[in-house]
Amino acid sequence: MSTHLLPLLSPIALLLAAFGGFRTPGRRPGSVPRLAEVAALAAFVVALLSAGLLAMTGAGTSPLIGAAGVGLSVRLDAVSATMLTLVSFVGWIVVRYTATYLDGEDRQGAFTGWLCATLASVLLLVQAGNLAHFVLAWIATSLFLHRLLLFYPNRPTARRAARKKAITARVGDAALIGAAVLLAVGYGTSDIAAIAEAARAGQGAAVAVWAAGLIALAALLKSAQFPTHGWVTEVMETPTPVSALLHAGVINGGGFLLIRFADLMLLAPGVLSVLVIVGGFTALFGGLVMLTQPAVKTSLAWSTVAQMGFMVLQCGLALFPLALLHIVAHSLYKAHAFLAAGSAVEGVAAIRRPGPVAIPNGAAVGRAFVAALTIYGAFYLLFGALFGFAAKPPQAVALGAILIFGVAYLLAQGLAGAAPAFLTRRTALYALAASTAYFALQSVAEWALTGPLPHTPAPGPLEWALLVLVVVSFGLVAVAQSMFPLWAYHPAAAGLRVHLSNGLYANAVFDRLLGGWTLRKIS
Repeated sequence: MSTHLLPLLSPIALLLAAFGGFRTPGRRPGSVPRLAEVAALAAFVVALLSAGLLAMTGAGTSPLIGAAGVGLSVRLDAVSATMLTLVSFVGWIVVRYTATYLDGEDRQGAFTGWLCATLASVLLLVQAGNLAHFVLAWIATSLFLHRLLLFYPNRPTARRAARKKAITARVGDAALIGAAVLLAVGYGTSDIAAIAEAARAGQGAAVAVWAAGLIALAALLKSAQFPTHGWVTEVMETPTPVSALLHAGVINGGGFLLIRFADLMLLAPGVLSVLVIVGGFTALFGGLVMLTQPAVKTSLAWSTVAQMGFMVLQCGLALFPLALLHIVAHSLYKAHAFLAAGSAVEGVAAIRRPGPVAIPNGAAVGRAFVAALTIYGAFYLLFGALFGFAAKPPQAVALGAILIFGVAYLLAQGLAGAAPAFLTRRTALYALAASTAYFALQSVAEWALTGPLPHTPAPGPLEWALLVLVVVSFGLVAVAQSMFPLWAYHPAAAGLRVHLSNGLYANAVFDRLLGGWTLRKIS
């Protein structure tokens, strides 16, 4: 057996733990929680060993069942090693949390079993070396997650969300199967590495456009992009470990799909443009709706929608290394956010408000954004040549400008008349630190992922137009958020807040198209 089959031990350990959970599905299922925790920890250790193996021997693909790239195979490269480590680490934390969270709950053993099975399917997905392996793991992930979403089957909201997720998942599965068939026929192989190599050489452009379109559709549905995002915001009826696993791991499958087939996606610039538009709008839409949600978990769900939109936007801009870096950062943050949501609410309730917050006027907001962008531009010009940042593609520079808008939002409060002077200086340092961290992390990601992922091509006229549109759109939304306290009590703003809190009713329209939802229909 090839040494590159080492990552396969991770899902095997979790599947054994899942089998133990299914055998004792009831309350307090003996040693099952402990067995699941040990299996999850073993999966994490195997992921770390796989990363070390990659550093020593280099990337490779090892067949397990079948021949000529057909069947199951394991691909070990920088992308799969990163995702293996991330998923196994988050999974270990979630499994540990579950043992306490569900202690004494009915069907605790069954829940632990389905949780381990879902983790195993995600680990199989990220190490897939051929199309059949990838598609089977993709479908299995959705099916196992469906069982977790229905852990409380008597709750109508949970059943509605699960069925809505199932519908979007089956459409995404069909799209991915269609793409796999096109790729296998068009390139004469099902080996993903071979397909990527041929696509990087410019081969198969005719079939690539259609396959890329189907892959993009599957990724958009998996990542809960507008307007099929509603199921993500409705799964709050599930136990917290499911929310943590879903928002920190499973939903990243769409982004991983785009990243894994990055070379193919570059052959379809029109498809990438669609990703920019849909992802950018979803990011802005989700970010605005998130601010209007009163419940912590619902707000976090809308945050996930926005973050997935931003990740799709990065893929559409061909910034695949940054998209993978975003997946890692978002997964770690969101897993912690969901698992700590309860204690966070208690902590906020115990804090006394320090007093009035400085509210910036229009002039302060304008100065803040000019200052933040000036710091960002000065850093790029002064230190770009020294650190090699000047060679960054325009897409990366534009993305950095979007990220610095968040610092400008804080800087606006520092420039408000009632704000202390130290706040302005501190937020200016934040802008400098954010600029440094952005370019440094991007350089590290590009260095680590050179080879598995293609370089970002120079933008053409269409890409330049989309870059301008994206930067201007995010800038206007950031300015509006900064000045929101000034018009928060205006009747028009109050009405807009109501519409935003309902997600502009896109989810209600989706429900209506599916035939409506009543207690009688889903009981």
